[in-house]
Amino acid sequence: MIKSFFIGSKEVRIPIIQGGMGVGVSLSGLASAVANEGGVGVISCAGLGLLYKRTPADYLKDSIWGLREELRKVREKTNGVVGVNIMVALTNFADMVRTSIEEKADIIFSGAGLPLDLPSYLKPDSKTLLVPIVSSARAAKLICCKWSANFNYLPDAIVVEGPKAGGHLGFKREQIEDNNYMLEQIVPEVVEIASQYAAEKKIPVIAAGGISNGEDMLKFINLGADAVQLGSLFVPTYECDASEKFKNVYIDSSIEDLSIIQSPVGMPGRAFGGKFIKSVSMGEQKPNGCPYHCIRTCDVTNSPYCIMKALYNAAKGNMNKGYAFAGANAYLSVKLSTVKEVFQKLKDEIEISQKEMDKILISTVK
Repeated sequence: MIKSFFIGSKEVRIPIIQGGMGVGVSLSGLASAVANEGGVGVISCAGLGLLYKRTPADYLKDSIWGLREELRKVREKTNGVVGVNIMVALTNFADMVRTSIEEKADIIFSGAGLPLDLPSYLKPDSKTLLVPIVSSARAAKLICCKWSANFNYLPDAIVVEGPKAGGHLGFKREQIEDNNYMLEQIVPEVVEIASQYAAEKKIPVIAAGGISNGEDMLKFINLGADAVQLGSLFVPTYECDASEKFKNVYIDSSIEDLSIIQSPVGMPGRAFGGKFIKSVSMGEQKPNGCPYHCIRTCDVTNSPYCIMKALYNAAKGNMNKGYAFAGANAYLSVKLSTVKEVFQKLKDEIEISQKEMDKILISTVK
């Protein structure tokens, strides 16, 4: 059976973290709904300056204002645990971290790079917990060592994200289908790293990437994970902040629609294709400058499109000018549901899987 667990002093009643999805896919609407069901809701910082434009527009300043507004909105809707996802690669990473801490976000989740200086932003009275997102035990070890040595701080949890995740992947293209890099392989390795610090601090491990049902959840919990992170499963919900057209991409898709693309930010990513991706591959999209300077690693000179704008267009329903990031099993979506229904379905699947496992165990003993 599933159990609650703690991230720092915060008890999470249902061991589910909702993945942060930008641009405009996971905001206060989805995050509050997940938190109200006992999981951890997560607001994505990516692209907030596009969603909260003021006049005159200033992307970086508007991003700070947008984050404050989203955290204000989410607190009006829930008393549950709510985090913020902040990519290390963002040019306004420091501003987003400082704002999250000032606004007393419960947790900062940070990946798309190694957040080696994240604890430096905390003040003596800060309550915000810090959770790095990694794709290997080596990265988990490095972060623990650096944080401990430089800040006398250890992660409050670690998310380990495998190659079946949606969006940008922390793997080389040839590693994505390599069994040595599968989530089943790296979760126990990260659990082992976390256990090395058990005398100092309990560091929960959260498995992420391609987890699509209760059976998957139970599998990773049995491998030592304390919880799972789910993203794509929450997109086709009424509470998801993206447009209905965006959600229908998930519902109407097949496995053939998923592909690994090369993102302008220099990383491979998993997404649903479509007209826009095809036009990029055919060289029909031409570089048009960099309007936002939002990601440090973006190949501004050679990129045929602005990824932030493409993701924004998609979330708003304009799939001809953008695309939808998605996990490896996102095509399994069949209908719109409420977040409550998603949680209940997962609980039911876990119970069924546990009973099946118990039967196998009993028959083996006999």
